[in-house]
Amino acid sequence: MTATPASPDPTMEAIGRAVAAGRSGDIASARKDLLSLWSAIGVMGDPLHRCALAHYAADLYDDPVQALAWDIRALDAADAVTEQRVQDHQADLHIAGFYPSLHLNLADDYRRLGSFGPATEHIRAAEAHVPSLSRDPYGDTLRTAIREVAAAITRQDTARRTSAPGPADGQV
Repeated sequence: MTATPASPDPTMEAIGRAVAAGRSGDIASARKDLLSLWSAIGVMGDPLHRCALAHYAADLYDDPVQALAWDIRALDAADAVTEQRVQDHQADLHIAGFYPSLHLNLADDYRRLGSFGPATEHIRAAEAHVPSLSRDPYGDTLRTAIREVAAAITRQDTARRTSAPGPADGQV
């Protein structure tokens, strides 16, 4: 998230610090910090916090089973986030913009596990949400990744994508 938040949110700031640690290569610290935050937030806590945390936590695991568990949590939480809550956090964000990435990640997890039926369902959902993506480098990156995962599903390729964020490439 690059825009200025509508109001300070210490939990989102803590999530951001953990993500930054993971992106700088300190995967163990990032996992530890996010797990600690997850315990503090709780499974019934603020859905925006749960969504953001789970979405980023999934990227910290190269094992698709562990990533899948976090990505399911992220999608579940997104379904509980209201547009107002997103706007309260950051005025230029919209919950609809979360779904292409959330479904893309689930499609990629299922694909890596060889579960091509669920992978196809989620890549189709990601494709259906593409109009919600911004016309900027982030949106372009997601559109490219959606095409890559769709092609890998068609090939029934279970290999990890070299462009996927995560511990294998130091990008979280």
